[in-house]
Amino acid sequence: MKLSHSLAAVALALSATVAFAHGYQAGPLKIGHPWSRATPAGAKVGGGYLTIENTGSAPDRLVSVSVPFAARAEIHEMAMKDGVMTMRPLDQGVQVPAGAKVEFKPGGYHIMFMELKQQLNQGEMLKGTLTFEKAGSVDVEFKVDAIAAKGGEGGHKGH
Repeated sequence: MKLSHSLAAVALALSATVAFAHGYQAGPLKIGHPWSRATPAGAKVGGGYLTIENTGSAPDRLVSVSVPFAARAEIHEMAMKDGVMTMRPLDQGVQVPAGAKVEFKPGGYHIMFMELKQQLNQGEMLKGTLTFEKAGSVDVEFKVDAIAAKGGEGGHKGH
């Protein structure tokens, strides 16, 4: 009896790890844990976050994002300039240098989901497509976290 409980516990732990593993690949690019925050009813915008690691020997560029749950998705950057937080769209996308990792997170690079067609609810997985200059397109799913999620390693261990 003890052995079957132990095996069940191991199986459950492994299935939880597989269920929460949340990464994608496009050529030499590794896309880690795409996520978003839940939105309140009536919200017209949302944000998308992820990491992109380029394991290749040439740079690549994220040039566009498309999602069916918003009229459009734009690549943006938030930055402090002269003590003022600024946000601007990056029409040329974001370069991912060879051998480097770029993080899309609150307060930095991020994806703006504009004119939401639905509320983003915690626990949902929402489909999207990332398009890269060289690696092409890759389908991903954005995991919707709590409305106040901070992201990063601490908020997503095991995802």
